[in-house]
Amino acid sequence: MSQTVAELLVDALEETGVRHIFGLIGDSLNPLADAVRKSQIEWIGVRHEEGAALAAAGQAKLTGTLAVCAGTTGPGSTHLVAGLYEASRDHAPVLALSGDMPRKFQGTDYIQTTKPDLLFRDVSLYTETINSPEQAPKVIHQAIAAAYAGRGVAHLTLPQDVIAGKAQAVLTSVATLKPRQEFPASSEDVAEIVRRIDQAARVLIMCGNGCHGAADLLRTLSDRLKAPLIHSVKGKDIMRYDDPHWMGGIGMIGTKAVYNAIMHCDLLLMVGTDYPYSEFLPRTGTVIQIDERSEVLGRRAPTVLGVAGSARPTLKLLLDQVASKNDTRFWDKVTQERRKWDAMLDKQADLERSADRIHPQALARTISNLAKPDAIFVFDTGLNTLWSANWIRQSGSQRIIGSFNNAAVGTALGQANGIQVLDRSRQVIAMCGDGGFNMLMCEFMTAVHHNLPVKIVIFNNSGFGLITLEAESVGLPAYRKGIEFPNPDFAALARACGGHGFTARKPNELKEAVSAAFAIEGPAIIDVVVASNELPNLPHVELNVLGHVAVAKVKEALLGLTGG
Repeated sequence: MSQTVAELLVDALEETGVRHIFGLIGDSLNPLADAVRKSQIEWIGVRHEEGAALAAAGQAKLTGTLAVCAGTTGPGSTHLVAGLYEASRDHAPVLALSGDMPRKFQGTDYIQTTKPDLLFRDVSLYTETINSPEQAPKVIHQAIAAAYAGRGVAHLTLPQDVIAGKAQAVLTSVATLKPRQEFPASSEDVAEIVRRIDQAARVLIMCGNGCHGAADLLRTLSDRLKAPLIHSVKGKDIMRYDDPHWMGGIGMIGTKAVYNAIMHCDLLLMVGTDYPYSEFLPRTGTVIQIDERSEVLGRRAPTVLGVAGSARPTLKLLLDQVASKNDTRFWDKVTQERRKWDAMLDKQADLERSADRIHPQALARTISNLAKPDAIFVFDTGLNTLWSANWIRQSGSQRIIGSFNNAAVGTALGQANGIQVLDRSRQVIAMCGDGGFNMLMCEFMTAVHHNLPVKIVIFNNSGFGLITLEAESVGLPAYRKGIEFPNPDFAALARACGGHGFTARKPNELKEAVSAAFAIEGPAIIDVVVASNELPNLPHVELNVLGHVAVAKVKEALLGLTGG
């Protein structure tokens, strides 16, 4: 019996391991929905198509395997675009499906007319319309292959009459549709890395997302070279927070110990990271970068050697050749400074620091202390990112996902839903600012609808905190009318949606609220009112920035006196 194009597509997705499709059904997607109904794939109906794209992105980021989202004709597909930038910027394989009107109406300014292939061009590695059943098998194969090869978004436009039509051929070579394989650096490049490491007295190793799965190799190399390990925020979860090799993060999500180490090392070995903030990278000295993506080599800091290769096989080759070092003075200095920084963080996270206010650092640390050892944290973007990333003490078995390249506010809950669908028994915690949660709070209904026990933590300060900090850092008073807002009762909202809601306004209420939310079955919101005037720790701040903040504070005080 011949298949429809929709059935051919769904069978191909199922054969490549896809377990879920996130989306909203509309008339143009009815043939696709009918094919999904006959398959083993679970349709996860969302409340907003951006939530579908975010769910697919979160799932693909965590697993590295293809995730799928769908939107119907016109607005149903345009809503996907913003969420797809998560997968695009964080290099996660996602297939986006756009329903479209039947071909006989195209070009006539018909209702909900768009040009999806143009619309999705910037966010996609590959975008194409299936114009005929005969074309379908090859285009479907090409789209999935592109998503895997480039680790990003592929997009297909599906006219309703085409996907309802009978496929004229089967999809072949499905076995080739799989994640890109790791590969080692060349022997010549490895030899040159070894030569430069052997010549350097103070070696520092920076670990990024590409180092996941290489923790034991990194520890061994660190011991042999007496080289401290530091990390980008995407690499924070690779090791336990108190591993003696693991000295902390870089930049605003980092430590003074790491900043000083970077500025005083003889050689910085960057492995599996394309960390974008060049002001926190060496201005002098030697940088060697190892990454699977040749196009990222050397673009962030002056680099003497850029090597194409995956972290694990390349680190194994290095360990076979690199000589041991015995001088521990650099290691000891970084370790001593790291302990001082950690002690400061502990003081700031103390719940007894204030009798009547919950400091955001204490909220993040409380979540960390009460989370399960294998929990998955999903960070939203904003000041809450700094609190979460700096004060959560990861176990080494936990994972951390966020909008780290796209830096989009309001993305945590959608991504958390996509991750939770993979395993409803695993604890998934979305760390949200109130502004970000407000943007797509409808996706809490998606969690309730599909029995996804996501726990949402809201840093409730009634404003966009990071925007305040950004304005003040350039000497401008924060525009309060534009960044402060009233909030609903988030706990009551959760209960109205069919979930669970908890509130903490005082330090003595926090642990009880978090413990109760974590213990209960089903999705829950923990609404925590935090101090709104808290400033994050900055490992390094230029004097002119401090001056700008001081000027901004004076201006804000004057505006307050004049009512401006």
